Amino acid sequence: MADTAVVVAGAGPTGLALACGLRAAGLPVRVVDRAEGPSTTSRALGLQPRGSEVLDRLGALEDLPQRSVHIGQVITHVNGEPVARLKVGQRTKLVTRPGLIVSQAEVEAQLRHRLSELGVEVEWGREVHAADQDSQGVSVRFADRQMRADWLVGCDGAHSRVRKAAGIGFPGVAVIERFLLADVRAELPLPRDAVSVWLRGDQVVGAFPLPGTDVWRLMAPAPAGTAEDTEPDGLLAVLTGVLQDHARLPAAVVRETLWTSTFRIHRRLASTYRRGRILLGGDAAHIHSPFGGQGMNTGLGDAENLAWKLALVATGRAGAALLDTYQAERRPVAQEVLESTSAMTRMVVGETPLARAVRDRVFIPLMNRPLVQRLIWEKSSQLKVNYRNGPLASRSLQGWSVRGPHGGDRVPDLECAREDGSLTRLHTELGSRWALLVPSTEHPGTATARRHLGETGTLTVLTPATAHGRQIMLVRPDAHLAWRGTSPAALSRWLTRMLAHDHTR
Repeated sequence: MADTAVVVAGAGPTGLALACGLRAAGLPVRVVDRAEGPSTTSRALGLQPRGSEVLDRLGALEDLPQRSVHIGQVITHVNGEPVARLKVGQRTKLVTRPGLIVSQAEVEAQLRHRLSELGVEVEWGREVHAADQDSQGVSVRFADRQMRADWLVGCDGAHSRVRKAAGIGFPGVAVIERFLLADVRAELPLPRDAVSVWLRGDQVVGAFPLPGTDVWRLMAPAPAGTAEDTEPDGLLAVLTGVLQDHARLPAAVVRETLWTSTFRIHRRLASTYRRGRILLGGDAAHIHSPFGGQGMNTGLGDAENLAWKLALVATGRAGAALLDTYQAERRPVAQEVLESTSAMTRMVVGETPLARAVRDRVFIPLMNRPLVQRLIWEKSSQLKVNYRNGPLASRSLQGWSVRGPHGGDRVPDLECAREDGSLTRLHTELGSRWALLVPSTEHPGTATARRHLGETGTLTVLTPATAHGRQIMLVRPDAHLAWRGTSPAALSRWLTRMLAHDHTR
């Protein structure tokens, strides 16, 4: 007899978001973490528009944007002179939310609050020591007890005990040896809506505005010879020295040190995201350079993708093979993030004199061009992520002849009417539910979808403000298009294939 349906190991953004999604779908879940309590340090900073969308659909965003720093530009200096102002955060047809700088601790607090509303509290000081699985479930062992679950998901970071217990490889390489970080109170004569970066040869230093009065994060590669056991005061001295050399800002501008740390940038990707009844998400599955602020957002995307699939499987409405589509859809996203952030790191750091010359004279000046700015901003937003090549994408929508979203694409947040006539937004209705967009609520596709997905709680029927003839669209809980067409019979066939294990193309 299982103690719970799912044990989530790790109370970071990925684990908490996954638990919120599972619980909102009605699934019993336990969240355990080796730490004795919530972290109060900032760690990850960037919340991209995709990450904000995920939190919003989970009911966890609340006033976080108002308590965050909205970033409008990245100012890059070369040899002390401002060379590029990369505008980010502007509204485009695709991106309507700003990029936010906010402490990971704040994101976690929002998610814990939402999880508590859903009836679940994090079990602190409970570290996974081992996990053994059989055909019926997983036995998770802790120092003082054992817990039985139908499924175990490791969201327990780069040194994941769950990943090791499952025997899943984590190959990769170091991208750069060490970085130094410090969160400080400082009177910096810099715009508070901008990330400021200084490049000089193989040296780089960045200043990031954080929420709070004159709070900043300083970040730079550790100079050669910096000892591993450098004390916080010494670490800060190195950072302020680099800032003084390259930004001409005196060390005296720093009034107070809030937090210091060092880390190594690695590029690693789990060999598989699933082994039987054990799955991985977030940093337990992939780690990469923090350049571009993609890490926390990629983990949130993992959580949202896995939550609705695991909910269907754990409640018996779908076969376990549906969980293989989690890796098929999300591992390529992580692979692309690893490659792009590694390339960005190499470009910024400049590994050779030739690479630095190309960086300073070609790449950095290009960032002033509006087209380049829009492409960078839309890519970093993660709203272009799609699953067109995944096993769930409807075959009938693969051709470019189809106007509008294709199977696997993110569906924009359309204005719609509910069955009772009240107005809403599409993304507001998602999170733990599917949405069927129909020309009218009497459409026969409604009965088809409900027959497969459930009569109550799992499906909302909406009429978009701009309907496309007789066409209907089935939208997944993570806002990606599942199916689009006019035939209820074809919709029934797709749902049967999706739920009944057969994900061959």
